[in-house]
Amino acid sequence: MGKKILVVGGVAGGASTVARLRRLDENSEIILFERDEYISFANCGLPYYIGETIKERENLLVQTPESMHHRFNIDVRINSEVISIDVSKKIVKVKSKDKGNYEENYDYLVLSPGAKAIKPNIEGINSNRIFTLRNIPDTDSIKSLVDKEDVNSAVVIGGGYVGVEMAENLKERGLKVTLVEAAPHILAPFDTDIVITAEKELIKNGIDLILGDGVKSFKDTDHNIEVFLNSNTKINADLVILAIGVTPDTNFIKDSGIKLGARGHILVNNKMETNIENIYAVGDAIEVVDFVNKQNTAIPLAGPANKQGRIAADNISGLNSIYKGTQGTSIIKIFDLTAASTGNNERTLKRLNIPYKVITIHPVSHASYYPGALPLTLKLIFNDEGKILGAQAIGYDGVDKRVDVIAAAIRFGGSVSDLTELELCYAPPFSSAKDPVNMAGFVAENVLTGKTEVITPEEYLNYNKGDTILLDVRSDIEFSNGHIKGALNIPVDNLRERLEELDKNKEIIEYCQVGLRGYVASRILSQNGFKVKNITGGYKSTSNLNFVPKKSEENNHNSEKVIVDQDTQVVKREVD
Repeated sequence: MGKKILVVGGVAGGASTVARLRRLDENSEIILFERDEYISFANCGLPYYIGETIKERENLLVQTPESMHHRFNIDVRINSEVISIDVSKKIVKVKSKDKGNYEENYDYLVLSPGAKAIKPNIEGINSNRIFTLRNIPDTDSIKSLVDKEDVNSAVVIGGGYVGVEMAENLKERGLKVTLVEAAPHILAPFDTDIVITAEKELIKNGIDLILGDGVKSFKDTDHNIEVFLNSNTKINADLVILAIGVTPDTNFIKDSGIKLGARGHILVNNKMETNIENIYAVGDAIEVVDFVNKQNTAIPLAGPANKQGRIAADNISGLNSIYKGTQGTSIIKIFDLTAASTGNNERTLKRLNIPYKVITIHPVSHASYYPGALPLTLKLIFNDEGKILGAQAIGYDGVDKRVDVIAAAIRFGGSVSDLTELELCYAPPFSSAKDPVNMAGFVAENVLTGKTEVITPEEYLNYNKGDTILLDVRSDIEFSNGHIKGALNIPVDNLRERLEELDKNKEIIEYCQVGLRGYVASRILSQNGFKVKNITGGYKSTSNLNFVPKKSEENNHNSEKVIVDQDTQVVKREVD
């Protein structure tokens, strides 16, 4: 006789669990409870349906209750919310739209309740013009409003993945969009030096971007909603998207005896088992182990949720599978740009006091002599032993494959030397003979073997410059178009014959445009008895740091002027 298995919640975690369970076990009774009507939908595609890139609503529905029943013989019960669990009696209490309240017993229980959008307790938060985006009904509500002719403006609160995707898609629908982020920058998985490029792309495409400013209150008017920020800025809009993060939807578990973490996430082991025998948990509601730093954390992503569901099903079926942790590999489209990351960023490593090194390169997406090569920035983070801790990339083409390759290297315990040895696809339309991944490995290996010493732009800004010479090794024309304040210009091709202009008693900090000529210069200087550091990422990375977001309508002047940014000390000749 088969087992009786209850699964609470569908979408990525729950739906993958029941499908795998049935493939492994034809005889068990499997019941899937879903509070809403939709058990398995493409929640990552919801913003793109609102933006009408995805045209057909039906394309969002991965499995319907009917298809799940016919193919997998699952007893799917929609509009059925599990409201409590009695672990001693092995019973759940269900609140059903059709059947009222009833109890269901189980042999095994899998919890996949997901996470819900955070709604802070501030004035005006319950306005019917404020929306969160978590499921199909949310999507329908937002799209029906956006489809109306008199809806012309929106404020998106929160610059995470959902917030940025919603801002882009609402702009694509012709709305005037303001994106508000309380933190200094959007997209927390990315470090400042990378994410600034994404912020520029938003502004270039007409998004009004407000950083470092949170919401104080909302107020409905006769025709729209007023959003008041902590800075006392007031924004009027026809609708507000609240996307400030998610919290685990685990209130119904709190008195059950199932252990929860400090923020309400379900605690599980590497078999997805909770502390209660025969109860498993998967998806956005659980704490996971960070694959890189081995600390417990929460990383709500669809890919890991699917894998966790499969592993829970395996263990219920006696296959003894384990989950080895979450890397947080993720990617986002920002109009024409792509940004991707994997592993830990600098912010996380600093918080955990984990030592690391950084290099940044600015290659192009494929061979530069083949038409259509586009700029790409790739940042690699690693430790003194050469172990890869994380990577971030941003650009217009080829971002995904570079980060995917490095994500695979991290998963298999790879080092920066492994990156140099990878044999990757090459033909001029697709890559270069030395792929950007190889290049990142070469540069990192040069740092580890002492062939060059690098300093990041942020480190340079905070560096004691008392006994240093700042050297710009680019061409005269490049230097005149913009440089770091106080730099001496000696082009790398003239460096050997002009060494006498430099003081060997002072440390030389030098840079080029993206880092390559800087490396050549550092080798010349170090072999001639100079102490030298090369700014990784060069002038391109350093000048990026002086970006201050302005509202889009303020960026339409044409007067050229020379700007000295007081923070980065970058001298720029630019159109303001």
